[in-house]
Amino acid sequence: MSLLNDRADRAGHTAIAGSATGGTAEAVQDLDRLILLGIAADLRRRTRLGDGGPHVPGAVAQDLAAAPRHQWIVEHWLAALHEHGMVSRHDAGGYHGLHAPRRAELAAARARMESARAALGYPAELADLMLRSLRELPALLRDEVGVQALLYPDGEPATAEAVYRGNLISRYLNAAAAEVLRDLAERTGRPLRILELGAGIGATTADLLPALDGHPVEFYLFTDLSPFFLDTARRRFEGGFLRYALLDIARDLPHQPGGLDLVVAATMAHNAPHVGRLLDQVAALLAPGGRVVLIETVREHPQSLTSMPFALSTAAGPPERYDARASTTRTYLRREEWLAALEDSGLRVDVDLPRQGDPLTALSQRLFVATADH
Repeated sequence: MSLLNDRADRAGHTAIAGSATGGTAEAVQDLDRLILLGIAADLRRRTRLGDGGPHVPGAVAQDLAAAPRHQWIVEHWLAALHEHGMVSRHDAGGYHGLHAPRRAELAAARARMESARAALGYPAELADLMLRSLRELPALLRDEVGVQALLYPDGEPATAEAVYRGNLISRYLNAAAAEVLRDLAERTGRPLRILELGAGIGATTADLLPALDGHPVEFYLFTDLSPFFLDTARRRFEGGFLRYALLDIARDLPHQPGGLDLVVAATMAHNAPHVGRLLDQVAALLAPGGRVVLIETVREHPQSLTSMPFALSTAAGPPERYDARASTTRTYLRREEWLAALEDSGLRVDVDLPRQGDPLTALSQRLFVATADH
């Protein structure tokens, strides 16, 4: 891998210096198990999965009174529970024999949550989100409570900040991404043109903007699908080069005359119906030597099962996927699939972090940086 990969990795680890990472894998497993046990306990109380069965996911969703658009989530949960040995799947496709969590087992998992949270550098808000989402599972499934209400209680972004910025892996990845931008600013002989896709609460933006200090910038276009995030960003960030626009990545990206020096997509490119098509459009927007910075999850951990699927549900049900995830309920592409998609779009991968063997890989979030050589 490139010298840029080394430079970004050093910057990322400098940002988390003093944080112990040796127990990362065990901490991830503890949080994953907490959520799986919580889902299993709720399904045991409210469905017939504990009897002989088998029961097809549709019937289980009906037992749960799941809203039509959320019914696919029940099948998604059952697949995860089966993967982790907590429910049996019949050859015909139904499920039975759901694990019955004992009270002591649930208490032990809850007790381990605090040490796991601390080990991963998760703020208390993130642990609170997990527990609230478990308590609200019936209402979430019935569509009586939206996941946005959990992420933004009282309209405040503190919980979302904890999810997307205030934790060990986000600090590492954002610092590494900022170093990539700093390197680009040092190499480019003209004011930078930057586009951030789906910037959300600006969790990555907040770490990228300081990297531009002292460097000329023509514009930094902050985009999102929601006016709420644009209004929040306008109040939060300062800079004469900042611009704001509504943008839906499911549609064609707007043409930028002269080409862009950088396109940023932090924890959002997986929302595209076809990732390859999105990357083709991004590549076409880049000037020669321009870069795309992706921060992406490459494996769905059970700890997100009570929040992320609800955020992805559309009015018609599961999100539409036309890439490697088609005909599945997968949320994310795997690392190898991201690397192949970038290369298929004519982009040269220069950064792929964390390195293999780094304990941070257990968190399954990565930074990909690729360059347009055209």
